[in-house]
Amino acid sequence: MKLAKFRTSLGRVGVASIEDATAYPLDLARVPGVETLADILHAPNPRALVALLHPGGAGVPVADVTFLAPVDRQEIWAAGVTYKRSKVAREEESAGAAQFYDKVYSAARPELFMKATPERVTHPGDPIRVRADSKWNVPEPELTLVVTPGLKIVGYTVGNDVSSRDIEGENPLYLPQAKIYTGSCAVGPWVTLADAIPELTACEIRLVIRRGGAVAFDGSTSIAQMNRTPEYLVEWLGKENAFPHGVLLMTGTGIVPPDAFSLSTGDTVDITITGIGTLSNPVG
Repeated sequence: MKLAKFRTSLGRVGVASIEDATAYPLDLARVPGVETLADILHAPNPRALVALLHPGGAGVPVADVTFLAPVDRQEIWAAGVTYKRSKVAREEESAGAAQFYDKVYSAARPELFMKATPERVTHPGDPIRVRADSKWNVPEPELTLVVTPGLKIVGYTVGNDVSSRDIEGENPLYLPQAKIYTGSCAVGPWVTLADAIPELTACEIRLVIRRGGAVAFDGSTSIAQMNRTPEYLVEWLGKENAFPHGVLLMTGTGIVPPDAFSLSTGDTVDITITGIGTLSNPVG
């Protein structure tokens, strides 16, 4: 089962279940206290709750729906250097600090940082941005965990952790500026419930970047290449921290375009993850 936020032509925000390329708007008024997507995701049994909210009848083709990022009040956090390919890339871009990326990759404690607050998240189809003071910018396609206030992984979505590699490469202490800025985070288009996702180790992440109508980059990786499990990352995220509204956690990237590549205005970034779908954003 997949769940999504959408916006109608009149500007109303709703919640829908997605089945076979069809969106079925849910009637949240059927159950007192249920007002948002997060209320459903954080329920003891989201699937059973959706059954109560389903009004029946015909749905709407997914292609005709304007989807919003599946975020309400949750912060978005990210994990770094969880794939060997990412470790190597960080070492290459920051030779003076290469040893630290190696230590992060192999250490018990993962690298975790805040990526965005809800109002900074870019919706599916809306433009992501690159920094004006950076010359080397890349998308980072990432499996993104949807986590309840009780630190339970309830679902998965697609995330794009847009990053300025030259800023982080200049000095690792500049990571917040390389990672956290307006338009640097996109998630969506919906959430696949945890009990509906295929075995994660069999899932593929694919990144396709188009420029001028042609494919400028095409790469893929397997989630099996992650050196830490999603549960392990969530356990560390919850140490000495609380998320009363829940949290989304990006789990790192295993796809890195060549060093000569940098995003440009007008590019289109498509990220597809097995069992979830495709997050597509132009570059603004």
